[in-house]
Amino acid sequence: MDEDTDEDADAPRLPMLLEAVLSVGTALELRTTLQHIVDSATELTGARYGALGVVDPERGRITELFTSGMTDEDQQRIGRLPDGHTGLIGVLAQDPQPLRLDDLTADPRFSGVPAGHPETRTFLGVPIRVHTEVFGNLYLTEKRQGPFGEEDLALLRVLASQAGIAIGNARLYETARQRERWIEGAAAVTTALLTGASAENALTTVAERARILAGASAGVVLQPTAEGGMEIVAASTTDDPGDLVGTVIAPGSPVLVQLLGGEPVFVEDSATDPRMTTHVRSRFGPSMLLPLQSGGRLIGTLALPRRRGAEPYSAVDRLLASQFASQAALALVLADARHDRERLAVYEDRDRIARDLHDLVVQRLFATEMMLESTRRRAAGTSDENALLERAVDELDSTIQEVRTTIFALQQPPADAPTSFRGKVLRETGGAAVLLGFQPSVHFAGAVDTLVDEETAGRLLAALRGALAAAHRRAGIGAITVEVSAGDEGARLRVEDDGTPPTVVTWP
Repeated sequence: MDEDTDEDADAPRLPMLLEAVLSVGTALELRTTLQHIVDSATELTGARYGALGVVDPERGRITELFTSGMTDEDQQRIGRLPDGHTGLIGVLAQDPQPLRLDDLTADPRFSGVPAGHPETRTFLGVPIRVHTEVFGNLYLTEKRQGPFGEEDLALLRVLASQAGIAIGNARLYETARQRERWIEGAAAVTTALLTGASAENALTTVAERARILAGASAGVVLQPTAEGGMEIVAASTTDDPGDLVGTVIAPGSPVLVQLLGGEPVFVEDSATDPRMTTHVRSRFGPSMLLPLQSGGRLIGTLALPRRRGAEPYSAVDRLLASQFASQAALALVLADARHDRERLAVYEDRDRIARDLHDLVVQRLFATEMMLESTRRRAAGTSDENALLERAVDELDSTIQEVRTTIFALQQPPADAPTSFRGKVLRETGGAAVLLGFQPSVHFAGAVDTLVDEETAGRLLAALRGALAAAHRRAGIGAITVEVSAGDEGARLRVEDDGTPPTVVTWP
């Protein structure tokens, strides 16, 4: 009769167990699954309080705690998570075996309970395994009717076994979704880099996309410096990243040695890790520093620090971020090669235009000038006709000078700072054209690049800059002529505008 009574008492719990097993396997989102498990375990065993602690296998501590039966006020009073090393929770974390106690306060291992924790006596705990790995532990306290029995332990072990399967499925689903997001992010970065982004924008794109995908506080890209260190050249943060850009990792830093060797660096706490030496490290906690390399060549480093106290990066986070860094490095190399091809095409096109101008236009203009000059000398026309021919010759000579200046400008790399004196003069007039609204006419006479030394060039360019600025301040100016000559008497500058009356500036 007693056995029949026990079976009758346990019979209502079998449908509850089946329902609990089914409920924990219906959700694919991991956090939802974990909450279902602890809620089902609490209801199935008649416990007042339940908790599921997720154990970090690398660090041996509890990283997350899902509770049941506690109000928001209870959780606020308890505050911090258990460390997973002390008390009965530490026992289960270090030795994952089922544990049942009628009075946990009488156990010598009982310790470390926060001051705001509800008073409990009875205790039941079982580990949750995903395959052979301990994922976490289920903790149940304060059974509503008497202590926990063997039946409660058996039911909880069945639920924990099924929960391990459900958690495994949820983790696979979460990992697949996470991998999909990283793949989409890498594809978006590649597309952005290969559609014409500048070098600076390309690095910022990599930093920003990686920061979002990793859930990091900042995403930064570092590049090697001439001194052997690494400097932050692009940054993306939720606030102003200006204080990050320009930060340098000094040569010889332990982190730098690993990065230059092509090894990723994973840091638990940037603020306290002795390998981190920059002044901004105190702001961050867990961090990943991933080398950007392609074809065995290191082109930079992608760093993804999280804020202090944030959740550490998991093994999956590290793997996916490393794969993203490899893809981003390849995209940066391809984008750089594409920009080089485009610049080469521009140089070749400009060189062709310059050759055409020199071989066709200048020679024809020069021949026409010679014919007009010869005609003027032979003709016995009136003074007005002679003046007209002389003016035509002067205009052709001026046009030839303009074309030659254009040819020289076409032969200069568009993105490089000019190194010759002639190029510096053209840079000054080109910059003034933005303010003036028109391009000043520039003429050179003599071997200015050879005869003008650096000191003289600096004074002449300062005089030119002042003359152009003065012309900008005057109203009604629509044309400016700049003449630069060099000969035995030295370098000379003449700047004339079309104002009323015209203003002429000469140097020296």
